[in-house]
Formats: sequence, C-alpha cells, structure tokens
Amino acid sequence: MTLNPHNIREAAERIQPKVQEIRRHLHQHPELSFKEHETAAYLLNLLNEAGIPTKTGYAGTGMVARIEGQNPNSKHIALRADMDALPIQEANTTSYVSTNPGVMHACGHDVHSACGLGALLVLNELKSEWSGTVTMLFQPGEELLPGGASLMIKDGALSEDLKGIFGQHVFPDLPAGKVGFRPGMYMASTDELYFTVKGQGGHAALPHKLKDPVLAAANLIVALQQVASRKAPAAIPTVLSIGKMEALGATNVVPNEVKLEGTFRTMNEKWRAEAHEHIRAIAKETCAATGVEVAVEIRKGYPFLVNDESLTAKAKAAAIALLGEENVVDLDIRMTGEDFAYYSQHMPSCFYRLGTSGPNGTFKSPVHSSTFDIDESALTTGVSLMAWLAIDALNA
Repeated sequence: MTLNPHNIREAAERIQPKVQEIRRHLHQHPELSFKEHETAAYLLNLLNEAGIPTKTGYAGTGMVARIEGQNPNSKHIALRADMDALPIQEANTTSYVSTNPGVMHACGHDVHSACGLGALLVLNELKSEWSGTVTMLFQPGEELLPGGASLMIKDGALSEDLKGIFGQHVFPDLPAGKVGFRPGMYMASTDELYFTVKGQGGHAALPHKLKDPVLAAANLIVALQQVASRKAPAAIPTVLSIGKMEALGATNVVPNEVKLEGTFRTMNEKWRAEAHEHIRAIAKETCAATGVEVAVEIRKGYPFLVNDESLTAKAKAAAIALLGEENVVDLDIRMTGEDFAYYSQHMPSCFYRLGTSGPNGTFKSPVHSSTFDIDESALTTGVSLMAWLAIDALNA
C-alpha cells in the first residue's frame, strides 16, 4: 500500500475516541511550566504501552519519542508538542474541567500533546508503509522564560541529521476542520520590561514637598510609546505595552516608589537591540525631569519566529491534499511570541495553526482566557495533519 492522505485520515478517525480521552485527562490535570511531572508520566505510560521508544529527562520533564519506518536513516523529521498549562482559574463547567485549583490548559497545550501522541500512534501503526524516522518532542515550559525549547536544545534533544520540524498550535479564530499557514516571519520576539520609579512620598495634599513617583511613572508610560511610534523603522512591526502599574499609596498618600511591568515585541534583531537602549534612555530622561530615579530591567525573551519558506509551502500543499483547499488559509503576522522560534534557528521549521472553534459561535473564547475550550472534532484534524506532514516531508 502507498500511503496517501485518505489512509492517514482514516487512521486518525479510528483513534479519535482515544485521543479525546487523552486530551480530557490532560485538561483535567494541568501542571504549570517545568512542573509537568504527572503529565509526562501519563504520556510516557501511553508511549510505553504502544511500544514507542522514548527518552526522558530533557529540560527536566521533557521527552523525546522516536519512530523508525522502513530505511530509518533515509531522512529524519521532528514534531513538537508542548505540555504546560497556565496559572488561570478555569470558569468552564464541563465534565473535564481542571481539578487543579488556579491552573488551567488555557492555551491548548493539552490539545497539542494529545494530537502529538495521536500522530505517533498513527505513524506507528503504519510504519511499515513509510521510510525514515520521526521524532516527537514533548516539551515543557513554553509559557515561561527561558522557554522549554531552548532547554530541550541545550540538553541535546535535536539530532544533527534532522531536516525539519513542525509545530502545531490551537487557533480559536478558525473553525475546527480548518488550518492556517504563513511562510517567513510569523511571530514576534518577546522581551519583558520592569521599571522601578523611586521618589520621595508623603502627604498627597503637599505635592510641592514631594518627588512624586506616581506622576513620573505616568509620564514614563506615555513617553515609552514613542519607541513604537517615533523610533521604530516603519517597516518593522513593533509593540510596546505596559500591563501592570503598582503604586501602593492611598487617596491621601503618595508612595515612595512605583513599579511598572510591560512587554516589548518586534521582528528584527538589530532594531530589537537598539530599542532596548531607547527604552533605557527614555526612562532615565523622563524620570530625571521630575527629580526621581528609575531602575530598568529588560529580560530578553524568545526570538522572533520565522517559518522556512520552502518547508511551509510544501506543508500548505500537503494540508490541501489532506483537508481540501477550502480548509487551508493564509495567516497574518502575529505579535504574540512562541519559544518554537528557537527551533527555527537550528533547522527549517514550520509553525502552523489548528482551527478549534465550533458552529454557531461556540468555543471562540481566546487563548489565555478562563473559558477557553475547543470543538473536539479538531482533534482528528490535528492528529491527521501532524502525521501527514511528517510523512510528506520524509518523502520530499
């Protein structure tokens, strides 16, 4: 038999109930970044039951599973599935709602791991029908710096003979059954910004006797916007946002210090470095103008993500062969970030989106929200596409 998209789809449909069971178990038992001990143990047990060789201990809780088809040395392709959850209290009322208070799979990593395992089951069942080797990286800590991808790479999870890697991510903007691709630059670098504005607080009725850090911090928030609006080259996507302001005073008390936290994102490494210097200079000058001091910390996060042009074009064509042209869309640039970007620095990479919303406006809550969930028909699409992309790349 020559494998084709129909064979892969049939195999994925046969194991849909099992994949759904796996996804629901993971959703009920979420674990935070780099603490995915029960998650990894559960997945490892299923891999062992299927007879799929797996090595553990990468980045703490990470694992590398490998399936060899015929002529295993002919070509080697990797797939990635992240495992960690977020510190969010789930507000859903499903039978599989999180049982871990304050922790939730609000970014679909339960889906990624379930689909990844499902793809391995399909590939393992059909391994006499394809040639090459497929590696699956079950990765911890995508949601937390320095990112599990960087640590997996450091621990030697990537073989030198790998010719490419695919990553799949849920996307409630698309209906279940549809997927999306974008060649070239796709997602932004992500840096964390921390400012501590220090002044001299006191009675709010006597501002002339104070060095007001609240006013200085407010001015700083406004001044920092010129990084994106006036300093950034027009052709380079750039975002700077302040998401947290802590001024622990009162109606009649000006505090001694104010803390700000935010994010800086862009898609050019040279400009990224220049922007960091602009941020520091603007903070210093703005605060000096009102007589206060400022401490600036910039925590450099994930690099921007680039999808290999050739690999992504072939992946899109493979997706069309599997799902039909009407179910494969082109994606826009996103200023969100992903540690999958680290893999793209080492080999041709393709990070694509899996539609997860349901009919009549259901399952459209955004990722990182307390009501995020998916139309589980998307699991068959996710399993079949991961498996088919691997086989198609091995045959290229």
